[in-house]
Amino acid sequence: MGRRIDYYDDPNAPKANSLVPSVNVVVENDKGEILMIRRTDNDNWALPGGAIDLGESVSQAAVRETKEETGIDVEITGLVGIYSDPKHVIHYTSDDEVRQEFSILLTARPTGGAPTTSDESREVCWIPADQATERQMDRSMRLRIGHYLENRQQPIIT
Repeated sequence: MGRRIDYYDDPNAPKANSLVPSVNVVVENDKGEILMIRRTDNDNWALPGGAIDLGESVSQAAVRETKEETGIDVEITGLVGIYSDPKHVIHYTSDDEVRQEFSILLTARPTGGAPTTSDESREVCWIPADQATERQMDRSMRLRIGHYLENRQQPIIT
């Protein structure tokens, strides 16, 4: 399995060779906890998410990716923002793909299922929202969670 390496505003980063629409999901339960995964490709903590496949909508991708990575069923409830900063590139070493960031961050509520790991998630757990950014994670993930916690009236668009 290859690794995922995130670069931000790094002059030594490889040049982007793709742009793949993706989605991340902030799932908060009624205890004020956020669903998070520990990724298998870089050992960082993250919100569930992934690429939007041809033939599916943003919300369908969000529901599918959350279920695949965490075992939790969700209902989409809102939009936090759209992140497309060209300074953030993601290098997938398995095929040398270097993606420019393009991610839509949605909110959701859990409707069923149980935390279950996958090929992409080494750990799956509910973390108190005020502790979510204290774990090891990429800068862009920390930023997204922070934006969610700010309870902004308007979505972020970068």
